[in-house]
Formats: sequence, C-alpha cells, structure tokens
Amino acid sequence: MAALLRHSVCRSTAIILPTTTASRDYATKAEKAKGIDRKPTPTINSTAASLAAKGFLRSQKDYIPPRDVDKSLDIIMKDFLGDNNENTVLGDISRKSALLNACFKKFQHSVPNSLLRWIKTSQDIRNFYKTPVDSSTPLDKMKTMELPENLHIQYDYVRFHPDTDTKFGGQTAFNRRSTYVTGLKYKDKYPGHIQNTTWPFNS
Repeated sequence: MAALLRHSVCRSTAIILPTTTASRDYATKAEKAKGIDRKPTPTINSTAASLAAKGFLRSQKDYIPPRDVDKSLDIIMKDFLGDNNENTVLGDISRKSALLNACFKKFQHSVPNSLLRWIKTSQDIRNFYKTPVDSSTPLDKMKTMELPENLHIQYDYVRFHPDTDTKFGGQTAFNRRSTYVTGLKYKDKYPGHIQNTTWPFNS
C-alpha cells in the first residue's frame, strides 16, 4: 500500500512540475539568434596593425648586408639546390630548413618566424638577406638628426634621488612619494628610493 501511494505521488509530481515551473527563456538568446548585440570579431588586418605597432619592443639585431652577399648566396644555393635559378621553388621542408640554416651560419642573421611563410623561392631568400635591418627606435634616430633650434629632446630620464640631488639638502618637492623602478632593464641604470611617510621624509 505504501509503495502504491509513493508511486502515485511521484506520478502526480511529474505532471504538476511542468505546469508550475517558470519558463527560462532568456532574452539574450533571442537577441543572439537575430544577430543583435554581437561583438565584432578581430580581423586579420587589425591583428597585423596591432603587431606592427609593437615592433619596436621586439628583441631584434641590426643587420647590414655584406658586399659579397650575392656571391655567398650563389655558393650556398648551388650546394643545396644545385643551381642559381632565381625561381627555384623551396618545396621540400627539410631542404628549405637546411638552406636557411646554412645562410644563418654564414650571415649570422636568421629569418624570423613571422616571415618563414613568405620564403617560397630562392629569390625570396636573396631579397631577405639583401635588406638591411635597423632596430633603432625613432627616438634614438633623433640623436643623429639635425633638429630645429627651438626643439630640445631629453633622452634620459630625470629621476630624483636624495643621494645625488643634494641642492636642497636631499629634499624633494614631492614628499611621501617614493620612486619605484620596476623594469629589470632600467633597475640598475635608474636607482629608486623609498621615502618615509612621516617627517623627516628622507631620513
């Protein structure tokens, strides 16, 4: 009898639940189905522009093509490709890798990963190793430029330090403001200091 009663209760609950449960149809699903409120996906052009804007932060070495670059490339390509034809296609990956490795050993200048897909023929290799690379930033280039008389550029940072700036007894105009140098590149070049929060600030 108890089993029969429990079975009837479960059946009645199963029937009542769908009618009493609130509907969970979210409005965002309907909007997404209609194409509303859809975030634009990044395109290849925007990604390339973003990478180009970060070009000066990459670790890149300067490269000046030697005078005998054509002669050296002729010898390398004849050893690995058998001829000096400019339109020779580098179809074999292993042969292409061996050829680029030999060029790196000769010129100490390697093809970056971002340009490997564009190296398809022997002429592409010639164009790469005949192109100079200048890794200096536009700010560094201004050091060797003839600037206008009314333009002055401060190339080095001006940082306060109580040990070196002793004109006013090592006191700074910005009390309670410490100078933190977090970059590993400039930590030794520009030492920072920590000021006290109470007077005397620099003691």
